[in-house]
Amino acid sequence: MPPTSSAPSLLSSSFFLFFTVSFFFPLPHAAKLPFRPRDVLPLLPRQISWPILNSLHSAVDLLPSFVGAASSPNDTLEWKGACFFKNRAWMEFHNKTSSEFGGGTLHIKVSNAHSWTCMDLYVFATPYRVTWDYYFLSREHTFVFKEWEGKAEFEYVKNRGVSIFLMQAGMLGTLQALWDVFPLFTNTGWGENSNIGFLKKHMGASFEQRPQPWVTNISVDDIHSGDFLAISKIRGRWGGFETLEKWVSGAYAGHTAVCLKDSEGKLWVGESGHENEKVASVMTVWNQIQPEYAANMWNEALNKRLGSQGLSLPDILVEVENHGSSFDELLTIPEQDNWLYTDGKSTSCVAFILEMYKEAGLFDPIASYIQVTEFTIKDAYTLNFFENDSSRLPKWCNDGDNVKLPFCQIRGKYRMELPGYNSMEPYPHMNERCPSLPPKYSRPQNC
Repeated sequence: MPPTSSAPSLLSSSFFLFFTVSFFFPLPHAAKLPFRPRDVLPLLPRQISWPILNSLHSAVDLLPSFVGAASSPNDTLEWKGACFFKNRAWMEFHNKTSSEFGGGTLHIKVSNAHSWTCMDLYVFATPYRVTWDYYFLSREHTFVFKEWEGKAEFEYVKNRGVSIFLMQAGMLGTLQALWDVFPLFTNTGWGENSNIGFLKKHMGASFEQRPQPWVTNISVDDIHSGDFLAISKIRGRWGGFETLEKWVSGAYAGHTAVCLKDSEGKLWVGESGHENEKVASVMTVWNQIQPEYAANMWNEALNKRLGSQGLSLPDILVEVENHGSSFDELLTIPEQDNWLYTDGKSTSCVAFILEMYKEAGLFDPIASYIQVTEFTIKDAYTLNFFENDSSRLPKWCNDGDNVKLPFCQIRGKYRMELPGYNSMEPYPHMNERCPSLPPKYSRPQNC
């Protein structure tokens, strides 16, 4: 056998040995590796690299981490990055364009990289703009804002600074997280499997398959006004949105509806699809792209909380700080069921149903202390409003399934999961101060 034939084998063995040593034998703290294994994983064959990348990164890596705000040369900001462990930032104001309020240069000095191949990805934001940049070399970098968007942005940056957000997973991790999310919105078998895999990985859902047929022959006579319908979609565009909503809220259903019978006994299904989700970074971006739609989505709600009228999102952000408060505090002010917007009341799919329950007296005698607009889908199906005696469920309920659920599943390939179903007694100001952070979704008592 020619001598050169062993070279590829030797190279592969050496590379694998380096990987093993890098993973299991840490080098002295002061030493800098030429590269870290995770930095070069995307260069390896997909069969090797992607399972490892999937274990290192997830969709949560799409969420930037706030490191601070840079406002002047005399107010230096310091932090530890994902790649560069020592970072400093400061703002320099100038007027190179001879405009009324000038512009500025954001200086970022990065050093002490953990390897030679890593990079840090940043998002820079004011109430009037969002932009980004990435840094690969250990040195001082600059990001130029040629002109401020008028006096308001100039005053804001001068007093509050440019907010700096770090993508904790770095460039490759962020791209991997995007790849983790993208297939959720495709109306294909790949999309369905991606949604299932996402919910299994990030929420611990099981998706046990039910025996066929996957459709139950229901009897309309057994359906009553007020019966709650929990719906879960795991395919297509709305399936992707529902998956992310489930992940954020901890709910195991993505939409709800309610059964209603008229005076003649005819069955109807009532639903509402008016969403009211608030994510600060997305809000700022969308406010620039679609200002009219942004006003309809959240500006009115924020004005209600601030006690103002007609303010745009940038003006709201400035005004709330003029009041000595913060945007976080503004968002935590509970929505009031009686708030009236230009297009009517703010009614999500679940608030629509719970408002009916409230009017029907299910929350009495504490109804005046309940704001159903603060409830998520999970909050709704955990209320102890439902039948708790399985012997009283209709005969067709879960017919043909070897697992008897405490509720009736009408259709679906996979068995519906509703953790905490029918278990919580209502209490005053319920769900007005509850966090919702994956993956544990810890709920403080009486929040």
